[in-house]
Amino acid sequence: MTTPLRLGTRGSKLALAQSQMVADELTKRTGTPVELVRIITAGDRSAAPVAELGVGVFVSALRDALLNNEIDFAVHSYKDLPTALLPSLHIAAVPEREDPRDALVARDGKTLTELFAGSTIGTGAVRRIAQLHALGLQLQVTPIRGNIDSRIARVLGPEADLDAVVLARAGVMRLGRAAEITETLDPMLMLPAPAQGALAVECLSGNTDLVELLGALDHAPSRFAVTAERAMLAKLEAGCSAPVAAHAELAEGEQGDEIYLRGAVISPDGTRAVRLSRTGTPAAAAEIGKALAADLLEAGADTLMGSTE
Repeated sequence: MTTPLRLGTRGSKLALAQSQMVADELTKRTGTPVELVRIITAGDRSAAPVAELGVGVFVSALRDALLNNEIDFAVHSYKDLPTALLPSLHIAAVPEREDPRDALVARDGKTLTELFAGSTIGTGAVRRIAQLHALGLQLQVTPIRGNIDSRIARVLGPEADLDAVVLARAGVMRLGRAAEITETLDPMLMLPAPAQGALAVECLSGNTDLVELLGALDHAPSRFAVTAERAMLAKLEAGCSAPVAAHAELAEGEQGDEIYLRGAVISPDGTRAVRLSRTGTPAAAAEIGKALAADLLEAGADTLMGSTE
């Protein structure tokens, strides 16, 4: 019997669900057995707001395990990965992306615009907080931490203390709780985080056999979209303290498939924002992202961000 590949994953309910999904699909496509190895990350140990923990807090321990040969490959929520590349590691696959939009879970089945002025709405992302403020709905926005189950419990549980929460739709779907979503938010109202809803399957770049094997999971349209979004983020990231959002879609154009990329930088209080878009071919995904970032900066996005020194 073939020795199972060791898949490193965070121990949260969502991370385990995502990793098991990838493991099952890899076995289905290649016949290779996979076992999950739980890794505790610094982000799992802390109750501090995500914005204070810093980029990469949920992935560094997984990457250390890869480099120390404790696991063969890892599955990350792509949006948690730092944009800086590590030459020793390689994203061997981006599986087909789940719906990247944000979702609302509210009491009494309400939509966002049906919430009364003064309603309390919780979310953990500064990007969402800024865009909620920008809508001018007079909502009381509360920063929250916790897993999906505990966040939803703050709205629908016996000790509920919030009127609504905003979450990534992808995570709610993967945990089988889609029935509790009261509204999927249009990106025109709430632009997602770059790479939201996408997974990254990572291994050592020098393990060419494994890189090829994991490539069976790659979904080219998802990789193109995520590449464009993260290229935009990478150009904006140095010194950036403002919420950054992006959403790329592949659509059929006159000359073949095209990427339509929307990006935004919003002030934390929601009073100012720069929102622009770019189109181009999938093969130029990274260039589209970089060009949109340059457009955003030229339009004044730098005034919404921290020092880049």
